[in-house]
Amino acid sequence: MLNFEIQTMKDLFGKAILDYQTNNSPEDLITETSISEADEMSVAYLFRDFKEMPKLEQKALQLAKGKVLDVGCGAGSHALYLQEKGFDVTAIDISKNAIKACELRGLKNCKVSDVLDLDASEKFDTILLLMNGTGIFGKMNQIPKFLQKLKSLLNEGGQILIDSSDLIYMYDQDEDGAYEVPANSYYGELTFTIQYKGETEDTFDWLYLDYNTLQNAAIANGLECELILEGKHFDYLAKLSNI
Repeated sequence: MLNFEIQTMKDLFGKAILDYQTNNSPEDLITETSISEADEMSVAYLFRDFKEMPKLEQKALQLAKGKVLDVGCGAGSHALYLQEKGFDVTAIDISKNAIKACELRGLKNCKVSDVLDLDASEKFDTILLLMNGTGIFGKMNQIPKFLQKLKSLLNEGGQILIDSSDLIYMYDQDEDGAYEVPANSYYGELTFTIQYKGETEDTFDWLYLDYNTLQNAAIANGLECELILEGKHFDYLAKLSNI
């Protein structure tokens, strides 16, 4: 399960998760991006079970095999499901509070870590990056660094299951039907802000990728890319694997 795996000082996302887990008067998170107005997000959604997950997430979990790494696990719902199915799953998140909540929920192998800091000597058969898995890349110029790291963590025959959305629908079209996207940057490069219980997190970069752009980036970094499933709202699940 991928949540906002970001370097934060206040860890408001993690605080919200831990508050919900410990019944410490949890409140909704307020999220806002550079192209959308403030919106409320229920923390309870992060604690959903398999039946409540979107079809893309369900499909990713059904495709999981072997030793699994859940990157940006958040509240740990994906990892918990796989653990209950008997998988050897490791869950990571940079949020100390989120990992504390995961431990309280019964996740056996979870730790505070940035995926870029993982030792490449530990290999996995499946790497999950869900809930807009491309988000942690931040910006287009950071994609190669992340893909090369993820590639280094794969066992032979391993797979990276990642989801994202094509945000082109968020932009207006001119009279000729062309989308009015930013001229000097990729339209899926956003900045994100989180508020929780009156506090505001530092703004951070968050990347949404259309499938073709992800596919091109994968190929450029020595990975095959396969479109597994498309959702109803410009979202998709992809599988990356070694060529």
